[in-house]
Amino acid sequence: MRHWIAGLAMGGLSVGAATAGVSQEEADQLGTTLTPVGAVQAGDEALGLPPWEGGLQEAPRSYKGAGRRYTDPFPDDKPMFVITADNLDEYRDKLTVGQLALFERFPETYVMPVYETRRTFANPQFIYDATKKNALTAELSGGGDTVTGAVTGVPFPIPKNGHEVIWNHKTRYRDFSVRRWNNQAAVTSSGSYNLVKLREDVTFRYSQPGIEPEDLDNVLLYFLQVTTEPPRLAGQILLVHETMDQLREPRAAWLYNPGQRRLRRAPNVAYDNPGTGSDGLRTNDQTDTFNGAMDRYDWKLVGKTEIYSPYNSYKIHSDEYDYDDIIQRGHIDQDLTRYELHRVWIVDATLKAGTSHIYKRRTFYVDEDSWQIVAVDIYDKRDELWRVQESHSAMAYDVPYLAPVLESVYDLLANRYLVQAMNNEDDETYSIDVDWETYFNPSNVKKLARR
Repeated sequence: MRHWIAGLAMGGLSVGAATAGVSQEEADQLGTTLTPVGAVQAGDEALGLPPWEGGLQEAPRSYKGAGRRYTDPFPDDKPMFVITADNLDEYRDKLTVGQLALFERFPETYVMPVYETRRTFANPQFIYDATKKNALTAELSGGGDTVTGAVTGVPFPIPKNGHEVIWNHKTRYRDFSVRRWNNQAAVTSSGSYNLVKLREDVTFRYSQPGIEPEDLDNVLLYFLQVTTEPPRLAGQILLVHETMDQLREPRAAWLYNPGQRRLRRAPNVAYDNPGTGSDGLRTNDQTDTFNGAMDRYDWKLVGKTEIYSPYNSYKIHSDEYDYDDIIQRGHIDQDLTRYELHRVWIVDATLKAGTSHIYKRRTFYVDEDSWQIVAVDIYDKRDELWRVQESHSAMAYDVPYLAPVLESVYDLLANRYLVQAMNNEDDETYSIDVDWETYFNPSNVKKLARR
């Protein structure tokens, strides 16, 4: 796989002391040679990469309005070609290590339909304005685990190290406050599964327009998760206050157990503790592909390349398919997926000496247009590829931002996998009318539990 990057020295850039933003000359590239959030605006005709021309901000006629399911704006698109085990060598240099491993594991059934690349990503203008301001003022400190001088927009649109790329993912715009159904299934080697239904409410404090960095009070977002099925887990509630500086103030978390009828602090909702209802197939810091503190890893910015990324995944989000259609033995139904050639940043995270995590190393592939992590290669303590993670997303064109519609984690050693972020059989994503300031207060959790 070819790695390239212009004007940036790779390697051991220290972020122990504060590292300041870019120069005025660099910031002036935003909105000219770079997109407003830092991607290369130009395309590459030889590769089939189009230029970015503002993204997709107009809903198709099939869309039924705010809060409803996002329908496919490209219903007539057909795959340009399909990658299979038989023609794999033709496309090897545009695939991740994890994607190649899935072809090797499932040579008869695993395929990747590749479509025309459509650079649909877009954000509101206030995000673009804040990003240009952040480029000059954002700073890293605390070994890369602290960001100051940034709010609302992308903090590091012209990143200099791996920490900055991952921070761009963690702070990317995803509306102000949303509710979604995050349904997940832990799939056995035989293809059977148990469905866990999670209702999740989030308010992204960082993304509010007009807010100043000092107004955040060190809070990145508030998160409340209610388990509604299966009956043995129903009524469990998880509340998280996610902090900007997790070294100074770790995330605060509370867990309500309906069997005990009590709310308790949950300090272990972080790092490599198992995620809710995941049957041990993902860690807490794999929610949203990666979240939380970064202090247990060394982060190296490897460079940038092009890969076939899951993108514009409206088909697998459609309510024409139920979970039995999507979930197959070995892997999801790849005929329902859509891959496109996109540029990605590559970041290697290696476990620091003296710290602990079940994953020794992770390689992240981060979409340059949206800062969404689209794929992750995950290694065990023996440096063997253990798990493969992908995020299938679609543009929420009325907001606008990129929204995950299905996330997968394949365990190559256990021959099992987890799918999450599905809502094909359930309510669409929608906003709710609550007082967000009090809704995410621990005292409100017991009130919710009694309803």
